[in-house]
Amino acid sequence: MKRIFIAATKQNDGKTTASLGLIRNFQDTFKKVGFIKPIGQRYLEEEGQKIDEDSWLIEEVCGIKCGLKDMSPIAVEKGFTEKYIAKPDKRSIARQIEQSFRRVAKNQDLVIIEGTGHAGVGSVFDHSNATVAKLLNSKVIIISSGGIGRPIDEIILNKALFEREGVKVLGVIVNKVLPAKFDKINNLVRKGLERKGVKVLGVVPYNPMLSRSTIEQILEETDFELLCGKDNLESPVSQVIVGAMEPHDAIKYISDDSLMITPGDREDMIMTALGCFRDSDEKRLKVCGIVLTGGIKPEPPILNLLVKAAIPVLLAKSDTYDVATNIHDMTVKIRPCDKGKIDTVVKLIKDNVDINAILKGMQ
Repeated sequence: MKRIFIAATKQNDGKTTASLGLIRNFQDTFKKVGFIKPIGQRYLEEEGQKIDEDSWLIEEVCGIKCGLKDMSPIAVEKGFTEKYIAKPDKRSIARQIEQSFRRVAKNQDLVIIEGTGHAGVGSVFDHSNATVAKLLNSKVIIISSGGIGRPIDEIILNKALFEREGVKVLGVIVNKVLPAKFDKINNLVRKGLERKGVKVLGVVPYNPMLSRSTIEQILEETDFELLCGKDNLESPVSQVIVGAMEPHDAIKYISDDSLMITPGDREDMIMTALGCFRDSDEKRLKVCGIVLTGGIKPEPPILNLLVKAAIPVLLAKSDTYDVATNIHDMTVKIRPCDKGKIDTVVKLIKDNVDINAILKGMQ
């Protein structure tokens, strides 16, 4: 039974999207593919159990039925680290991971193991990614975000941590490379890493569609109140406009699928948003939603116009700056219902990653 550990140089480099894309492509070669994320930090409550949300995504999208609890045996909930430092029990964590892995791997041809963060994450409770990869006797693929100098430095650092544990790094996938710089980075990063004895398995271009949230995701990740437009929550957000300017200036920045953030008493900005229609459809607004800040609801006549417009309108208690910051800092995760994003990920991996080289490296 073959196994590959998917690591990264830092959080949000694209481990989960890479894992998803690799699994779907590997399913063309292997009949039975399993998945496990031994240590998870973002989890859902499922039938009273804490389940890592990435494991849930993989199960739903890839049709992998290994038992959700075994696919995410260790949930690092609030207070986990403090409790461990006060009363460390390394063997207990190792035993849970090993037992879950054995059950996940049973009768499988290949198991994808997803790490969390860089190679050293988890060291505080004696189970860094490097340690877990060694525990499960797995080779490693490192995912890094696009660039040249910084990614190479981070890849070499992470490689050293894995090798210190005796874990072989199969190669790296450089992810989220800006299309305008793709040819340059693809060429230089391959040369730079080859000098260091690191095999580049793929260089994947950045697709902005994968980073776009929907109104529903914003609602789920915040404490905002939905005022109207519940039937259009799946609208994707292409850009965020902060309506703190004069209406005639705002018009220049409002484009298709914009989300406007503006104080609830800025009726001029609200009316401006309701007056901007798409070039391709004169009956459809350019804005896909509005977040009203300061906990201020518009007067009834304005609110009625928003209801008739059928766009989602959210009410936030905090000020415009905090709302814009929170939305900007949101981590956009792919969900099972995001078919367009999932198909894009699978194709990006197929077109830009050397699957055959990975297959040979696993032998």
